[in-house]
This record gives sequence, C-alpha cells and structure tokens, in this order.
Amino acid sequence: MNHNQQSNDGKHDDDSALSDFLASLMDYTPTIPDELVEHYLAKSGFQCPDVRLIRLVAVATQKFVADVASDSLQHCKARQAAVVKDKRDKQQKDKRLILTMDDLSKSLREYGVNVKQQEYFADSPSTGMDPASRDE
Repeated sequence: MNHNQQSNDGKHDDDSALSDFLASLMDYTPTIPDELVEHYLAKSGFQCPDVRLIRLVAVATQKFVADVASDSLQHCKARQAAVVKDKRDKQQKDKRLILTMDDLSKSLREYGVNVKQQEYFADSPSTGMDPASRDE
C-alpha cells in the first residue's frame, strides 16, 4: 500500500467520523437551546439553515461555559484555602464556596476574555449604604 492510499483511507475515516458525529447531533438536545444559538449567530451576521451546525455551536458553547465554571471553582477553592491558612486560630464552620467576580475574571482571562468591573460594582451588600446605617 502506498502513501497516497493511506492518506486517502485516513481522510475517508476522518470524513466518516465527522459525518457520524454531525448525524448524532440530530438526536442530541444541548443545554443551550437552538433558538438562542440561532439568535446570537444571526445577530453576528451568520445565517445557517442546518440544525446540525447550530447544535455544534451549542455544544462548543456549553463546553466553554463548563470549562470557565470549572476553572472559576478552582480559583475560588484556592482563594478560600489561602484565607483558611491565614486564620487558623478560628474554626471555620461555614464551608460554602462563594464565587466572586475576581475568580470569574481570572478564569476568563485564561481564555482571552477580559472582564472589567464597573465603577459602581458592589462586592458587598453594605456598599453604597449610608455609613450611619452600616453600623446597625
């Protein structure tokens, strides 16, 4: 078997796998609805009548969101672990993880998305309150 036949067989296998994958998208219902994906694709100037392509974009978007959420969780855990080390004297009863904009921003920055906080952004419930009422 010569090299060209091997290349053609490999290309045929790739095409077959891609066709099988695209066909499987017809049976898959992604978390992100087709209508939402179509709306944002149309808003960016992209029109496509093929549902398989719409679902492929939905699956890619779902993966991106899951990756960002997972990375944000890791940043959150690392941040809270650092706080616990600083406060070893106190017993920490509250084990809840609190995702902050800093955690999300760090995670998004790894994917090339820069998020800037607005000047009016409040990180605590007491931000923007009258100083006299904060002490109550």
